[in-house]
Amino acid sequence: MKKNHYTLGVLQYIPFFYVIWSDDLLSASEINIVTTAFKDDETLTTEDQKTLKGWLNKNKKPSSQVLKSWRLTISNAQIKLIEHDAYPLANLAKRLVDRYFSETPINKQLQHIELNLGIQPNHYHHLFDVDVQQEATSAFYNANELDAILKGEFAASVTAFHEVLKNPIFNWEIQRNKEKFRATVLQQVKELAKNNYGAMAYPRAYGGTEDMPGYAFIFENIMYVDGSLAIKFGVQFGLFGGSIQKLGTKYHHDLYLDTTGKAELLGCFAMTETGHGSNVRGIKTTATYEKETDSIIIHTPGKNDNKEYIGNALDSTMASVFAQLIVNGKNEGVHAILVPVRNEHHELLPGVKIEDNGYKLGLNGVDNGKIWFNQVRVPRKNLLNKYGDITAEGTYHSEIENPNKRFFTMLGTLVGGRICVARAGLGGAKKALTIAVKHALKRRQFNDNKKIQEDLLMDYPSHQLRLTPPIAKAYVYDVTLQHIMKIYSDDSKTDKREIETQVAGLKSIITWYANDTIQECREACGGKGYLIENRIADLKGDVDIFTTFEGDNNVLLQLAAKGVLSDFKAEFNSAGFASVLKLLTSQLNDKLTTINPIYTNKTDPDHLYNPKFHQHAFEYRTRRLTYTLAMRIRDYIKDGVPSYQAFLKVQTHLLALGKAYSCQLSYEIFTKFTETIGDEKNKALFEKLGTLHALHEIRHDATWYLEQGYIGGTKSKAIRQRVERICTELRPHINTLVDGFGIPEYLITAPIAK
Repeated sequence: MKKNHYTLGVLQYIPFFYVIWSDDLLSASEINIVTTAFKDDETLTTEDQKTLKGWLNKNKKPSSQVLKSWRLTISNAQIKLIEHDAYPLANLAKRLVDRYFSETPINKQLQHIELNLGIQPNHYHHLFDVDVQQEATSAFYNANELDAILKGEFAASVTAFHEVLKNPIFNWEIQRNKEKFRATVLQQVKELAKNNYGAMAYPRAYGGTEDMPGYAFIFENIMYVDGSLAIKFGVQFGLFGGSIQKLGTKYHHDLYLDTTGKAELLGCFAMTETGHGSNVRGIKTTATYEKETDSIIIHTPGKNDNKEYIGNALDSTMASVFAQLIVNGKNEGVHAILVPVRNEHHELLPGVKIEDNGYKLGLNGVDNGKIWFNQVRVPRKNLLNKYGDITAEGTYHSEIENPNKRFFTMLGTLVGGRICVARAGLGGAKKALTIAVKHALKRRQFNDNKKIQEDLLMDYPSHQLRLTPPIAKAYVYDVTLQHIMKIYSDDSKTDKREIETQVAGLKSIITWYANDTIQECREACGGKGYLIENRIADLKGDVDIFTTFEGDNNVLLQLAAKGVLSDFKAEFNSAGFASVLKLLTSQLNDKLTTINPIYTNKTDPDHLYNPKFHQHAFEYRTRRLTYTLAMRIRDYIKDGVPSYQAFLKVQTHLLALGKAYSCQLSYEIFTKFTETIGDEKNKALFEKLGTLHALHEIRHDATWYLEQGYIGGTKSKAIRQRVERICTELRPHINTLVDGFGIPEYLITAPIAK
């Protein structure tokens, strides 16, 4: 037993006071945290408390002699601080007491102080002898269990799919010739079709299993092979085949679905036009019914009215063309028509012109092209007529009389595609995170002259802060997208407006998250991340486009915000504004009262780690933005500003609301899912991931919360410290977390991840 000049009670606090006064961490609120801990600490005598309180006097800082005494007491104990402990400083204090007295239980009050002061490694790294000879990762959690929780009922089908991907045809190699690349991808698509994955979401009568949620899982996993393959697969079976399945009737299904699922009939989805990207309602291509010949004439009327960025354009023999349907001189709105574009010799049919879009930033294995139609005639029955038909007598008929409702119902076919795009982006982020983390668990850099070896990148707090929150978000978004796809696939819910609003927002925030994450991973890997062989470079190029196809994110967020404003009941316009505003006012006005000042600066961990706080923060932001947005629009309209112009004036406000709503939605879905996890250990881990995600989101938008008075400066600082603290706590498990994504090792081909 070693000698020291302090009692057991005082000794255990010395590492904390050494850190506090060495780095000058003490503020008034932090003094309160420490003194509160004293009062609840049964190991302290009255004299101990008096001594410790004396060291908390900001006006009487401990002398250099006292600081030296603290340092010698710690160094003479010959103990090391283990940085990857959940509570490094509290555990150091326990070992210090054990050396000078006898083995004692861990002091919960010390953990309380460490957590609430937000003490981080950079505060103490230079003060103690730090154990850098640590294991790269912990085996406390099991990656297979995490993977099973995420995959749930789809675990077996995804595992079977991974076996298919062992086929050498899916081996990745650097491709920089688009013709060769496209040929490889086409063969891969046909191989997947041969294994029945193309028809997966189709009815059983046409070779499918009616499993759209399972299809989405497969879609994400294809991203682990190659982005071009995922998109080509999605265009062929999801967009082209999906338009036949969702917009066509049995006539079209019998003719085309089976061969589409087998990739015998290759098709494309011709919606976007050069002059009208996200404005589908405004497309200019016409489909004019000619009664004399009982046919529909497809035509590109102007220079910029051609279809563009059409995937599969160079390989396809048929296109699902979206055009303004004109019957008996009346425009009945946008409909889809099946239009053959090539013959059996792969020659363009008369009136059809197709050009290659050429090289792109990414996805060069996908044959995007431009398409023009010059008076191309097709039979009347080629109209995909589930929601609108031309009768044998030559008149237009639809069960949905309201043109707006009919239009949005037809666009419901895009919802599944948007979910899949978000899943593909998520897959790209997961793969980049896996590569970056595995690299950071091997690569060492920098040290000081006292250390034997350099530090692992993953042991730097800054590196943890860069990579850990995106990992937590990956878990949150995975659960969210699964839930949303299940709702979308429920055919008993015929009104898809609410789900369209939800998906519009989620697709936006998740694809932006994916791009930001991949960029962070690239930088986290340094020059190695820039090499094509390490896969992140291609992921950057491939995922970049996800923010603008299947709907530009900025446009989709406005769609989501308008859905919130209209309470999912009707298209938002000036005529319906009064009733919508009345609804909003009754729902929101009583909930936007002044926030209690005590609440704005509440920093105890029970509060900050409570899902109810996170949910309240997200709900408050959504409600506040909804209410203030509605007030602004009302005032503009009162002043005589047309509704369209009023919306233009509040466009940035709409975007903020769309993001807030989507963030709230994803967190609510994740917390409900977490409650269903039976295993308590894994449930606690998922809860911690949810907490990190939520606090990181609140911290990211701290400016808004501070402006609104929802949080004060003390609480904002505490949230930042908690984010850093949780990242440190998750450091030992970070390899397990990325392995929990379930990416097979043979698909992680980056040399730096080996």
